[in-house]
Amino acid sequence: MRRWPIVTLLAALGCASSVSPPATPPSSQAPKKPVAVPASGKREAPVEADEYTRYELLAPETSQFAIFYEVTAISPGATVFFNPIRKGSVASDERVTDRMTGEQLRFEQVSGEEARRSGLADAELDTDYIRIHLPRAVPGEGGQVRLLIEKTYQDPKSYFRQGEEIVFSRSLSIRRNSVVLPKGYELVACNVPSQVLSDSDGRIRISFMNAGPGEAPLELRGRKISR
Repeated sequence: MRRWPIVTLLAALGCASSVSPPATPPSSQAPKKPVAVPASGKREAPVEADEYTRYELLAPETSQFAIFYEVTAISPGATVFFNPIRKGSVASDERVTDRMTGEQLRFEQVSGEEARRSGLADAELDTDYIRIHLPRAVPGEGGQVRLLIEKTYQDPKSYFRQGEEIVFSRSLSIRRNSVVLPKGYELVACNVPSQVLSDSDGRIRISFMNAGPGEAPLELRGRKISR
């Protein structure tokens, strides 16, 4: 196979090469976006802004990937923030950081029913949530609290092997995303226009903007680099 040079590559020129359907179907529909809830318990919109998610694919045999989700809570008066755990994924290693101070924030995993009781009126009853206690109430108009939410998902329907290739197939709802391949893997195919970059540690990173109004059904494939 011809190797790609380690430079920025606009996938509009080649990343959207043909991709055969995965043998394993993609994971179930993504849950609703995280929600900040004001102290009054009333929902106000918009409640978050400036979202960015980085997915780091771990060893393929684990079906695990680390998620680094940055988001700004902007709903005036909000004291808690709810982050859904996607159906079909097993979450572990959760951590939440206040980006302004570096403080580790208190949180707990709650059921959809408990999320409703504690302020998220439209929480899905069959979905679990991370309920985050904000370090301070979101100030009035124009105020914000920037968060970094880290967790590891295990989801064999989203991340799996298919022959000699690894496949990451997942619907992504937010606008800015990137996926980092395991070290020693190269990108073979991607179904959305993307940038293909090399990180400082040699891992390949695929970055893209979701310009559509709905979810982006991302599917990318990688293969171990032969020596």
